[in-house]
Amino acid sequence: MPTVAVDGLNFEFPSTWETSKYDEWTFYRKQFSVVRDGLKALDLLAVDPEGTAWLIEVKDYRVHARTKPSALDDEVAGKVLDTLAAMLPAKGNANDAEEAKMATAVLGAKKLRVVLHLEQPKKHSTLRPRAINPADVQQALRRRLKPIDAHPFVAEASRMGSLAWTVT
Repeated sequence: MPTVAVDGLNFEFPSTWETSKYDEWTFYRKQFSVVRDGLKALDLLAVDPEGTAWLIEVKDYRVHARTKPSALDDEVAGKVLDTLAAMLPAKGNANDAEEAKMATAVLGAKKLRVVLHLEQPKKHSTLRPRAINPADVQQALRRRLKPIDAHPFVAEASRMGSLAWTVT
């Protein structure tokens, strides 16, 4: 199983999947991000054998609480749009063959799925509150991303639902 580390979490995907840490792509960092100030990137891209592209953002608030003023759904939706906007130029212009191959796989996907992997403190406390309600974020993402994925999913390591990968 391919394992991809993101922010101290290990994502283990089935061996038949294609995976990539998009926010570390040379194309994104050196070529695409200079197009416009403020472009953002999702953490992971994955394509399963059935042709579904999984757009995955990882947030881990177990140690440091969220301090950004924007709503979490705004941030994720912006990253989804910016990442999708980069796929077509990456397919033809990425200098790294693996990046171009992954962009081609995402563009050829039959379906797009969005997942926010959100880790928070297990227990609610005054010092480390569980401040973000996953159900509220999921509902907000549904409204914002309906044309891309009518059923985005908010997951955490202890609540992965029917997702085909594991997180430790």
